[in-house]
Amino acid sequence: MLMTAAIRRVVLAALLGTAAHGGPAWAKPTYDLVIRGGEIVDGTGAPAYRGDVGIKDGRIAVIARDGLAASAGAVALDATGHVVSPGFIDNHAHIAVNIHESPLAENFLRQGITSIIASLHSGAQPYPLHAYMASLAVAPNVGFFAGHSFARAQVLGQQDRAPTAAELARMQKIVAEAMTDGALGLSTGLIYVPANYAKTEELVALARVASCHGGIYVSHMRDEGRGVLDSIAELVRIAEEAALPAQINHHKVTGAGQWGWSTRTLALIDGARARGLDVTHDLYPYTASSSTSAIMFPSWAHAGGAERFRERIADPATRARIEAETRRILLQQRGGADLRRLQFRVVPSAPQYNGRTLADLAADRGLQGTPDDAVQLLIELQLAGGFSAIYHAMEEEDVVRILKHPLAMIETDGDPVGWGEGHPHPRSYSAFPRVLGRYVREQNVLTLEDAVRRMTSLPADQYGQADRGRLREGAFADITVFDPATVADRATFTDPHQFPVGIRHVVVNGVPVIRAGTLTGATPGRVLKGPARPDRVRPDPATPGCPAG
Repeated sequence: MLMTAAIRRVVLAALLGTAAHGGPAWAKPTYDLVIRGGEIVDGTGAPAYRGDVGIKDGRIAVIARDGLAASAGAVALDATGHVVSPGFIDNHAHIAVNIHESPLAENFLRQGITSIIASLHSGAQPYPLHAYMASLAVAPNVGFFAGHSFARAQVLGQQDRAPTAAELARMQKIVAEAMTDGALGLSTGLIYVPANYAKTEELVALARVASCHGGIYVSHMRDEGRGVLDSIAELVRIAEEAALPAQINHHKVTGAGQWGWSTRTLALIDGARARGLDVTHDLYPYTASSSTSAIMFPSWAHAGGAERFRERIADPATRARIEAETRRILLQQRGGADLRRLQFRVVPSAPQYNGRTLADLAADRGLQGTPDDAVQLLIELQLAGGFSAIYHAMEEEDVVRILKHPLAMIETDGDPVGWGEGHPHPRSYSAFPRVLGRYVREQNVLTLEDAVRRMTSLPADQYGQADRGRLREGAFADITVFDPATVADRATFTDPHQFPVGIRHVVVNGVPVIRAGTLTGATPGRVLKGPARPDRVRPDPATPGCPAG
């Protein structure tokens, strides 16, 4: 009996070893990379489904529900029993001026992070930004912001005053330069000197520059304790008056007297959105923050720099005022009377206390550990050069409530850390796996699909990266493969130098940077350039630094 043409093709394919989407076994691979055997969680919140992914030239070429042969790719990654998701996007980390020193960013990659957003708070800004962007050869993608603290420091230094009209124009020009270079928007760190010397009007004027360039506004707000509600109101005002989206970095409520206020902070966000404003937020999944010792003192005490602080402490009347306000900050916002809640990270003047607590220092001095004892020790350490610390001042119910909000995104607020160096906050190693392990698998606070959405498509849309954050054909191949049954954080506050478990493969722009749990050394990362809202770019002759009409 004669075979039909269709039957002949089937028989020939079988004889030559053809598999679905694979071509003959001896043929040149169709794809640069295939990821096989996994459950696709595509980043949109849709239910997971079985599928294989074929990658070509840095993008997803095909998602095959009926499978791909291993021979279809020049490289094949096994994802059997694992979730295949878009790579995670870190909404805030401290890499703006130092990512070139840690180009592999291992403590971020091992969390499944493929893109890091360097919104600036108190830190410096690469300047000129375009030159720094062009110099980078790093593993993750990175995105940058124009920094308010940087602009203010360039023009006013550490002065506690409002800028003149000419000085404000110079600050606007610095912001405009960064926006033109590809910044995603304007970021502020209003809890820190010198940013917290700025009045709201100054922030609106600078945010308008970012707005007319299509940027967004991201802020570490002015106060996260007693003044947190006023701080959110200020952020909403800036969004409204400057006509741009606004985002709260590391949304939290600090100080026992404010625990439970997340119901009120979230209501303010929802209220702003009900009025048509684009206000969002992110968080890290811990009940402790981390910052420098400067935040333990009133901001006015730091005006003019360290020497002026020393002079104020030397004046009895001024010192008494500083002591009273520092005591209030300690009791109301930074852990209260329990000195164990202030855990040192790095104390340059007394490194033997790295990882230990203020209570330990008080005990070693033979002190009772009262709030007044704490204030004297804090002043002593600040005069000796300061320190960085972890502040155990938040409550788990607030963290969970904020995490469950449908617009909450995830961040590390982390640092690029070397293994065994210093005493970092565990978020630098484990923020994203902690969400997947603790709050998805163990506590069912979020579904897996929704958690991945918050880590991928939600931030991608926030930063105008339409071709990232989703597993779809044509998108950039930023992909994380993890085991949903085992993924978990291991880093702790007392033993932070531990990588998470359960992250198997991480791919950036089609190139594996973690393969079968091993760092590959590849540096395929790209700069994620703005504007974050390209449809909102508009000339504004009334605002210095805006694009010409």
